[in-house]
Amino acid sequence: MDKNKKVPEVRFKGFKLAWKKTPLSEYMTVSNEKNVSNTYDKYDIYSVSREYGVVNQIEYQGKSFAGASLTGYGVVHTWDVVYTKSPLKLQPYGIIKTNKTQNGIVSALYGVFTPNCNVDANFVQTYFELDQRLNDYLRPLVNKGAKNTLLISDEDAIKGNVIFPQKDEQEKIVKMFNTLDTLIRKLEQKLEKLRNIKQSLLKQMFINVNRGGTHR
Repeated sequence: MDKNKKVPEVRFKGFKLAWKKTPLSEYMTVSNEKNVSNTYDKYDIYSVSREYGVVNQIEYQGKSFAGASLTGYGVVHTWDVVYTKSPLKLQPYGIIKTNKTQNGIVSALYGVFTPNCNVDANFVQTYFELDQRLNDYLRPLVNKGAKNTLLISDEDAIKGNVIFPQKDEQEKIVKMFNTLDTLIRKLEQKLEKLRNIKQSLLKQMFINVNRGGTHR
């Protein structure tokens, strides 16, 4: 990104407008919707993973960590953006991901944001995929409390500046990265199949080795 001209070094043809530097609040609005009617239960609770994004807590972690009452949990709709106020090793100020699955709920410790009409929700996640960009954005906004807790309101979490293109260019960028992600998943599946084949061959080829005691 040329910071003076606010245009990227690599760009799709046909786009000429400079990217706009503005607070993230121009693209997202804080959602204060809570699960007050208990519409959602423990099977609808989501966690946020650095690698997998917004995921069902039970499916991802094997169990629910919810308390007795879920009325204070925030409702997260499909394409809402979630900010996890929990430090990780490579993301010491939390992570920002887009909910690409069904509606559900998240802990009150999470910030939930509704994307405005001028942004592709997927682009928000793509923009913050790089740890350095994510950390640089959040660092000035977050205060750290006792035991490394992150002290930041939902409103403050979107006060930092981002540099976004127009929505049509956002969508083009998202499409490209989605294609790459799909290819990566397919290659990972092929790699896992090859590993399984190798393990199966190892077992079948050496199945009689060391059976019946030591051979002399």
